[in-house]
Amino acid sequence: MPILQPVRGTRDLWPDDARRHRWVEDTAWRIAQLYGFGEIVTPIFEFTEVFARTLGETSDVVTKEMYTFTDRSGDSLTLRPEATAGIARAFINGGQSLPRPIKLFYRGPMFRHERPQKGRLRQFHQIDVEIIGSDKPQADIELIAMAWRLLGELGVRDRIVLELNTLGSAVDRAAYTERLRTYLEAHAERLSADSQARLARNPLRILDSKDEGDRAILADAPEAGDHIVEGRAFFAQVEQGLAALGIPFAINPKLVRGLDYYCHTVFEFTTTALGAQGTVLAGGRYDGLIKDMGGPPTAGIGWAAGVERLAALADKAISATRLILIVTPGDAADGLVQAERLRTAGHAVEIDPSGKIKNALERARKSNARALVILGEEERARGAVAVRDLDAGTQEELPLASLEERLARFR
Repeated sequence: MPILQPVRGTRDLWPDDARRHRWVEDTAWRIAQLYGFGEIVTPIFEFTEVFARTLGETSDVVTKEMYTFTDRSGDSLTLRPEATAGIARAFINGGQSLPRPIKLFYRGPMFRHERPQKGRLRQFHQIDVEIIGSDKPQADIELIAMAWRLLGELGVRDRIVLELNTLGSAVDRAAYTERLRTYLEAHAERLSADSQARLARNPLRILDSKDEGDRAILADAPEAGDHIVEGRAFFAQVEQGLAALGIPFAINPKLVRGLDYYCHTVFEFTTTALGAQGTVLAGGRYDGLIKDMGGPPTAGIGWAAGVERLAALADKAISATRLILIVTPGDAADGLVQAERLRTAGHAVEIDPSGKIKNALERARKSNARALVILGEEERARGAVAVRDLDAGTQEELPLASLEERLARFR
């Protein structure tokens, strides 16, 4: 019988990798709390319409990448490819009574059927932050500043560039879309098949094309910045705020992001250290999304970051909690009692299953344990216990009643 393999584009996280992932997530959550965010948890799958309507029918996510299935009730369901649409749906269903702005943090797995490569998997993990209910540039500035702080605390800021652009207001975006469509229609026969399909519905998506022929045509395309009227003052405030905070950025007039719901500010933190897939954190403003989903007109802005990419970029080993190892050459029950006593005191404790001191020392070495507690028959007869400090290489005997106090320095 062949050995079962993981599904392509998925991976197992063993303790070393899992600790690094948890470190990224916990660092983000700690920073989010400094900015007044609360955590939200949404279902891992939604009705397909939640994503099909909001991400855009011509987006790569909807046309090529979603994991969609029909359940036993005949409903079309989709594993979430991103977090914002589900959070917007949750706001419409149960969040409208909350005081504005609502500041939400999310972490969890996402699913996209795309070609696996370095830093990109079919099941991947994201951290996500959203501010719902604020139409002020301050929200844009604050979210970007929060991302900048996170990248600094992860130690990767020196390899990151912040790219920034504006799509303007809904009126600005509509005017630019028509100007871009007119330009691209003159070159329609030379566009890739994907871009030809997008031309009628959403020509802005063509700006995100990776096809070399498309990119050559786009080199002379009109730029969004030249057609921003209503959104110009808004974007100027964002630029001024970032400058005041000392956050460097580069304007990228071709930056539109891959989803259809963006307006005004869009941004990406990119790196050249991860190969072709250089975006590690990105987002933008989506003032029309909640209304398009059937909710009230409500402004919003957010960003998401790939945990795998941030963990790979940081490339930091996160040490496991150092254990107290107990070995009981005689009565194993006594070891269980003392282990629970020490756990209650806040220690991480394991019991060596062999009951042999030699084996326990080898296990302690491999697990980087901090101390070895030896509960031998002779020690117990004297009401004592032996404690070996594995860093210092010293061993002492002490009264069993004082064990908890003596190990406090190792906590």
